[in-house]
Amino acid sequence: MFDQADDPAHPFDHARLLDVLARADADRLATLAEEVLTGLGPVEVVQSRTGLVMLPMRDTVQGTDFHLGEVLVAEAHIRAAGTEGYGMVVGRDLNRAMAMAVVDAAASLGQTPEIRAFLLREASIQTATDTDRLREVEATRVDMETF
Repeated sequence: MFDQADDPAHPFDHARLLDVLARADADRLATLAEEVLTGLGPVEVVQSRTGLVMLPMRDTVQGTDFHLGEVLVAEAHIRAAGTEGYGMVVGRDLNRAMAMAVVDAAASLGQTPEIRAFLLREASIQTATDTDRLREVEATRVDMETF
Protein backbone atom coordinates (compact mmCIF):
# COMPACT_ATOMS: atom_id res chain seq x y z
CA MET A 1 0.00 0.00 0.00
CA PHE A 2 2.80 2.41 0.79
CA ASP A 3 6.54 2.41 0.49
CA GLN A 4 8.02 0.47 3.37
CA ALA A 5 11.65 -0.24 3.98
CA ASP A 6 12.95 -3.82 4.16
CA ASP A 7 14.48 -3.29 7.60
CA PRO A 8 11.94 -4.40 10.27
CA ALA A 9 13.49 -1.91 12.71
CA HIS A 10 12.56 0.90 10.28
CA PRO A 11 9.31 -0.12 8.54
CA PHE A 12 8.85 3.35 7.04
CA ASP A 13 11.55 4.86 4.86
CA HIS A 14 12.47 8.44 5.72
CA ALA A 15 10.42 10.07 2.96
CA ARG A 16 7.27 8.15 3.91
CA LEU A 17 7.87 8.83 7.61
CA LEU A 18 8.06 12.58 6.99
CA ASP A 19 4.98 12.45 4.77
CA VAL A 20 2.93 10.71 7.46
CA LEU A 21 4.21 12.99 10.22
CA ALA A 22 3.49 16.16 8.21
CA ARG A 23 -0.15 15.12 7.79
CA ALA A 24 -0.58 13.62 11.27
CA ASP A 25 -3.08 14.95 13.78
CA ALA A 26 -1.38 17.78 15.68
CA ASP A 27 -2.50 16.70 19.15
CA ARG A 28 -1.54 13.04 18.69
CA LEU A 29 1.81 14.10 17.19
CA ALA A 30 2.53 16.41 20.15
CA THR A 31 1.69 13.60 22.59
CA LEU A 32 4.09 11.21 20.85
CA ALA A 33 6.81 13.88 20.74
CA GLU A 34 6.50 14.40 24.52
CA GLU A 35 6.84 10.65 25.06
CA VAL A 36 9.98 10.23 22.93
CA LEU A 37 11.63 13.51 23.96
CA THR A 38 12.99 12.08 27.21
CA GLY A 39 15.01 9.48 25.30
CA LEU A 40 16.78 12.12 23.21
CA GLY A 41 18.57 13.95 26.03
CA PRO A 42 19.64 17.55 25.39
CA VAL A 43 18.14 19.01 22.22
CA GLU A 44 19.79 21.74 20.16
CA VAL A 45 17.34 23.76 18.07
CA VAL A 46 19.16 24.51 14.82
CA GLN A 47 16.23 26.28 13.22
CA SER A 48 12.63 27.14 14.04
CA ARG A 49 10.95 29.54 11.66
CA THR A 50 8.14 30.24 9.27
CA GLY A 51 8.70 30.97 5.61
CA LEU A 52 7.46 30.57 2.08
CA VAL A 53 8.25 27.65 -0.23
CA MET A 54 7.42 27.26 -3.89
CA LEU A 55 4.67 24.75 -4.70
CA PRO A 56 5.83 22.64 -7.67
CA MET A 57 3.30 21.21 -10.12
CA ARG A 58 3.53 19.24 -13.35
CA ASP A 59 1.72 20.14 -16.54
CA THR A 60 0.21 16.77 -17.46
CA VAL A 61 -0.17 17.68 -21.14
CA GLN A 62 3.37 18.81 -21.87
CA GLY A 63 5.04 17.03 -18.94
CA THR A 64 6.84 20.18 -17.78
CA ASP A 65 7.29 21.33 -14.21
CA PHE A 66 6.24 24.79 -13.04
CA HIS A 67 5.63 26.60 -9.75
CA LEU A 68 1.98 27.20 -8.95
CA GLY A 69 2.75 29.71 -6.20
CA GLU A 70 4.08 30.02 -2.67
CA VAL A 71 2.92 28.23 0.46
CA LEU A 72 3.42 29.41 4.05
CA VAL A 73 5.18 26.74 6.14
CA ALA A 74 6.56 26.27 9.64
CA GLU A 75 9.95 24.57 9.76
CA ALA A 76 12.00 23.05 12.59
CA HIS A 77 15.45 21.44 12.56
CA ILE A 78 17.00 19.91 15.70
CA ARG A 79 20.06 17.93 16.79
CA ALA A 80 19.90 15.43 19.62
CA ALA A 81 21.52 12.15 20.65
CA GLY A 82 23.96 12.30 17.74
CA THR A 83 21.24 12.59 15.11
CA GLU A 84 19.08 15.23 13.48
CA GLY A 85 15.35 15.71 13.13
CA TYR A 86 13.40 17.80 10.66
CA GLY A 87 9.83 18.97 10.44
CA MET A 88 7.90 21.12 7.99
CA VAL A 89 4.16 21.65 8.02
CA VAL A 90 1.83 23.89 6.05
CA GLY A 91 0.86 26.98 8.05
CA ARG A 92 2.38 28.79 11.03
CA ASP A 93 2.29 26.05 13.65
CA LEU A 94 5.89 26.01 14.91
CA ASN A 95 4.96 23.66 17.79
CA ARG A 96 3.67 21.08 15.33
CA ALA A 97 6.83 21.41 13.19
CA MET A 98 8.97 20.99 16.31
CA ALA A 99 7.00 17.90 17.39
CA MET A 100 7.56 16.46 13.93
CA ALA A 101 11.31 17.12 14.18
CA VAL A 102 11.47 15.46 17.62
CA VAL A 103 9.69 12.32 16.37
CA ASP A 104 11.87 12.28 13.23
CA ALA A 105 15.03 12.39 15.37
CA ALA A 106 13.73 9.65 17.68
CA ALA A 107 12.73 7.48 14.70
CA SER A 108 16.19 7.83 13.18
CA LEU A 109 17.58 6.17 16.31
CA GLY A 110 15.14 3.28 15.88
CA GLN A 111 11.46 3.07 15.13
CA THR A 112 10.19 1.89 18.49
CA PRO A 113 6.90 -0.02 18.80
CA GLU A 114 5.23 3.24 19.89
CA ILE A 115 6.52 5.13 16.85
CA ARG A 116 5.64 2.26 14.49
CA ALA A 117 2.13 2.01 15.94
CA PHE A 118 1.67 5.77 15.58
CA LEU A 119 2.88 5.76 11.98
CA LEU A 120 0.69 2.81 11.01
CA ARG A 121 -2.38 4.33 12.68
CA GLU A 122 -1.86 7.76 11.10
CA ALA A 123 -1.10 6.28 7.67
CA SER A 124 -4.31 4.26 7.87
CA ILE A 125 -6.35 7.33 8.80
CA GLN A 126 -4.73 9.36 6.01
CA THR A 127 -5.39 6.63 3.44
CA ALA A 128 -9.06 6.44 4.46
CA THR A 129 -9.37 10.24 4.28
CA ASP A 130 -7.74 10.32 0.83
CA THR A 131 -9.99 7.52 -0.42
CA ASP A 132 -13.11 9.32 0.79
CA ARG A 133 -11.98 12.56 -0.84
CA LEU A 134 -11.23 10.82 -4.14
CA ARG A 135 -14.69 9.22 -4.06
CA GLU A 136 -16.29 12.62 -3.56
CA VAL A 137 -14.29 14.08 -6.44
CA GLU A 138 -15.08 11.13 -8.70
CA ALA A 139 -18.79 11.63 -8.03
CA THR A 140 -18.55 15.07 -9.66
CA ARG A 141 -16.74 13.89 -12.79
CA VAL A 142 -18.51 14.74 -16.04
CA ASP A 143 -18.03 12.58 -19.13
CA MET A 144 -17.85 15.18 -21.89
CA GLU A 145 -18.51 12.52 -24.55
CA THR A 146 -22.03 11.92 -23.23
CA PHE A 147 -22.65 15.50 -22.09
